Amino acid sequence: MKNIRLHIENMFADWGRLVCRHRLKALLFMLLFSLALMSQLPQLRVDTNSESYFKKGDQALLDYNAFRDQFGMDDLLIVGVEPPDVFDHAFLEKLRRLHRELEDKVPYLADITSLINARNTRGEGDTLSVEDLLAQWPQNIDDLTTLRQRVLSNPLYVDLLISRDGSFTTLVLKGRARLDGAEEDVLAGFDESESIPKEQKRYLDSSQKAEMVRAVEKIVEPYRAADFQIHLGGMPVVDVALQSSIKQDLDRLTPLSMLVTAIFLLLLFRRVSGVIYPMLTVILSLLSTFGAMAALDIPMTDVGHILPTFLLVVGVGDSVHILTIFYRQLNRSGDKVEAIAFALGHSALAVLMTSLTTAGGLASFVIADAAPIADLGIIAPLGVILALIYTLVLLPALIGLLPVRRGRIKEQGPAIDHLFTAIARIACRHSGKILLVGSTVLVLSLIGMSQVRFYHNALTWLPADSAARGATALMDQKLRGTVTLEAVIDTKHPGGLYEPQFLHQLEASNLHALDLSVGDITIGKSWSVDTILKEIHRALNENRPEFYAIPDDRKLVAQEFLLFEGSGSDDLEELVNRDFSKVRLTMKAPFGDLFKYRRLFEEVKDYFATTYPEADVQVTGVVGLFARMVETAITSMVESYLLSLAVITLLMMVLIGRVRIGMLSMIPNLLPLITLVGLMGWVGIPFDLSNTIIGSVAIGLVVDDTIHFMHNFRRYFEQRGEVLWAVEQTLLTTGRAMAITSVVLASGFFTCLWSSMLNTQTFGLLMGLAVIFALISDFFLTPALMVMVHRNKTTTPTEATPS
Repeated sequence: MKNIRLHIENMFADWGRLVCRHRLKALLFMLLFSLALMSQLPQLRVDTNSESYFKKGDQALLDYNAFRDQFGMDDLLIVGVEPPDVFDHAFLEKLRRLHRELEDKVPYLADITSLINARNTRGEGDTLSVEDLLAQWPQNIDDLTTLRQRVLSNPLYVDLLISRDGSFTTLVLKGRARLDGAEEDVLAGFDESESIPKEQKRYLDSSQKAEMVRAVEKIVEPYRAADFQIHLGGMPVVDVALQSSIKQDLDRLTPLSMLVTAIFLLLLFRRVSGVIYPMLTVILSLLSTFGAMAALDIPMTDVGHILPTFLLVVGVGDSVHILTIFYRQLNRSGDKVEAIAFALGHSALAVLMTSLTTAGGLASFVIADAAPIADLGIIAPLGVILALIYTLVLLPALIGLLPVRRGRIKEQGPAIDHLFTAIARIACRHSGKILLVGSTVLVLSLIGMSQVRFYHNALTWLPADSAARGATALMDQKLRGTVTLEAVIDTKHPGGLYEPQFLHQLEASNLHALDLSVGDITIGKSWSVDTILKEIHRALNENRPEFYAIPDDRKLVAQEFLLFEGSGSDDLEELVNRDFSKVRLTMKAPFGDLFKYRRLFEEVKDYFATTYPEADVQVTGVVGLFARMVETAITSMVESYLLSLAVITLLMMVLIGRVRIGMLSMIPNLLPLITLVGLMGWVGIPFDLSNTIIGSVAIGLVVDDTIHFMHNFRRYFEQRGEVLWAVEQTLLTTGRAMAITSVVLASGFFTCLWSSMLNTQTFGLLMGLAVIFALISDFFLTPALMVMVHRNKTTTPTEATPS
């Protein structure tokens, strides 16, 4: 095994000489390679849609698409308006102008509903009339008073078009479900929708929804006034706000990370070349990764937007390990080509090993059910490998092409050498105490892990002063919800919805839904076709309130529905299918914790399965997708953690060459992660869908230092068989690079604290701490473990000069 390692190290040294000799060809190749990938950058897209979390064949997404095919979109864009008085002539006139302008100018709009055109079902003798609420414009105070009473007493309007106290009204915009020219009438039924192959169906995606939101923002701006306060809410608005924040972070944090990294590189190397070479290498690898991302049609998501910072610090870490040894050797020999050959021979194998383990840990995400996490398992390892390629090809070519002078100052003062020597002696002489401290930290961390909670609310990621966050919270308060949970009940019999018994049960289900809650998540409103039927029945009985009820005669029910269809209203199309065998029941809830949505979703499913045992029931909608997202995220987290742990442990055993030491080397890798999760429990940082990936990402990073340490420890231990001397030499050489890369990595991650999004701040903080914990673990715990393994071979300290 030793001979194989030496052979590989010599091959890397020869590779360094070869690249330096053919530096122009290498640079030209890397330039063409980079341009080919970067040409795809304009195609890179951002997608924060709920649907983006699902793979194409996921049953939850298939159910949701079937629902959209039949009933249209359910994630509504809500324009809320707060006036001094809703029932005022001037306000209603302004509301009408806004309604009409939105109706005329918003792209992809399927429907808009407000007090201007809300359904008003009434009877005129034996005739059923279904018209807009304000078809007859109020002329005086009495008309406005009557209008107020009519609106606030209508159960359909309240909590949808107007708040219960009458102080807040809305315009509800519904986008088209599809872009393929097949925005079917619901009365055409599921069967005709299926005439279009699934692969040809084009649903409204995040870019089209963003167009809708931006058009609405532009239209409403001139209407804003102190007496006409406008708020935009609903899922499309939140999605656009998240997209905007992600783009803002990419534009701000990536340059900031580069600046901070460059400053640290300058301070550490004291050379301009020590900044330019690694930064140019990592920037090109980063842009190439994004180009590959676009070419593979992998979108940037609220999970994947951590990639720039992650790949930046990983790529710089590769370069730092090479350059640290290169500059030391250059200062000694003055021969640039031999210095790069020596550096690659010394560190390239370890860099290769760390890249493989990091990529291996990240590749574990491929098995995830959640699409953005699975995509991360493709693009992140690809980015790590691209960073490795640029480090091993572009970096030596740049060094060979551009002048690099020998340092005029000493490499490192004796103080830093004394520090590393002291660390080595403390770690080896007090190994028992260090292992005891490590065990204590482990126990405390495990206690903290037991207190970790799961909580995911994307709304809280946005800044507290975000308009979308404030508007959605206000609408949840005023209207008792902005997101929907949908139940589709299939009686399996044409005309099954005409049965009075079924309709009475449907009415009872709407009432029961209002009693369903999980914590602060409560169903605030529920409605279905029974509401329309009761309106019809009342209208046909002289508009008398006592007839706001479901008829007990099947034929009468069928006749009343037929009269409603003949009135010209298309409202039934949003609630039933063509042959009246399927019906939609909509429940509205506030924006909240996805893990509570999951429990609420299960409660709703259980209720409908029990209540309608002979029917087929599908529970879907935005909340249904949220519930599935939680399930896939937890499953993905557990599976990816186990797989990444297995992959990296196996790689460590192979790379180190001994099973026992390979397994022991995982202790200093796992302890920082356990400590990190324990800290999350102690300070109350929850796991959400964006940071469940931290474990697999972090283990791929923290193992890097262990590999560099073990790779060089083996080299020195084989020379003299003395643990303390081997640890001293390892820290005096590779230890410096480990410290430098850890500082660069941590500082790069800590720049995420300047993000506008809470989840990115949390990710950066946790990853930065993971790097620091890993460095401490490798400087103290790893040597202590080596003393334990080689106890009988430990000798007195030597004062050998580091080689």
